[in-house]
Amino acid sequence: MHAVEKSPVLPSVDDVIELARDDMQAVDELITASLESDVALVSQVSQYIVMSGGKRLRPLLVLLAARALGYDGEQHVRSAAIIEFIHTATLLHDDVVDGSDRRRGRDTANTVFGNQASVLVGDFLYSRAFQMMVDIDSMRVMQILADATNTIAAGEVMQLMNVHDPDTTEEAYRQVIYRKTARLFEAGAQIAAVLAGRDPGDEAAMITYGKNLGAAFQLIDDALDYNASAAELGKNIGDDLAEGKPTLPLIYAMANGAEADRQLIREAIIEGGLDQLDEITRIIEETGALQYTADRAQEAADTAIAALAEIPDSDYKKALVAVADFAVRRRS
Repeated sequence: MHAVEKSPVLPSVDDVIELARDDMQAVDELITASLESDVALVSQVSQYIVMSGGKRLRPLLVLLAARALGYDGEQHVRSAAIIEFIHTATLLHDDVVDGSDRRRGRDTANTVFGNQASVLVGDFLYSRAFQMMVDIDSMRVMQILADATNTIAAGEVMQLMNVHDPDTTEEAYRQVIYRKTARLFEAGAQIAAVLAGRDPGDEAAMITYGKNLGAAFQLIDDALDYNASAAELGKNIGDDLAEGKPTLPLIYAMANGAEADRQLIREAIIEGGLDQLDEITRIIEETGALQYTADRAQEAADTAIAALAEIPDSDYKKALVAVADFAVRRRS
């Protein structure tokens, strides 16, 4: 037994997308069909957010993992669409809670259609996801997705409790990103193993892969809030600070900065807003907080890749390794 080493030449993002092209096209067709509603506003808002050009990383993970594990049926397509609907519902609700006005480079749904429509259409997408779960006709899959959805909701509440709290610990932060982000990645990878009928060892490996991939993705997302351009990121720079969210770059900078710097960050988290964004960005850079966050993301990606050690070699396995690598190298 040995850990998987990252090849010096991994498949490119374009190669990975091409590998999953047929499956992803089937997912897109199912999503389009499932968004149909006799209530016009439901269809309008749903299509606006789902078709807004996101990375579709979560459904891609389901498709690649299922193929890597030898699955040759069709329910991985339905599972991937369900995962995307759950994710999209959380985005609709998140943007209302956070008061966000930009996502994926354009106005958020709540900016265009209003908060009420966004919340209610988010509910529609959750319920549509559960209708589609029934169609899979697997109690295991239903249990995984129901548990994941509940965990995500609890994570949202945990994050709300941490907002404007400068004493939030790194452990508390990690609990939030597991529940809010990594749990859905974990569920997608686990479902692939269940659909493929793999043994508990392979299922555990996929859980580890998905969980750590999701953690790496969120850690980089939080770092990019302080070192990417708005054009790259697709949303406003400093959104986390403006909302008083104590993410890891802020937590680390407070723990390692000078007293005056710590006090500045504490006040910014308590008050919210972007008045001190330039100064706080300087402190984050000088304390090594961005590098620390990137290092934690790399550790998570390495753990995800190592979890694939006993999965048979294939182009799909290489693609899963490439996705983990992409999660820590991305700029948006």
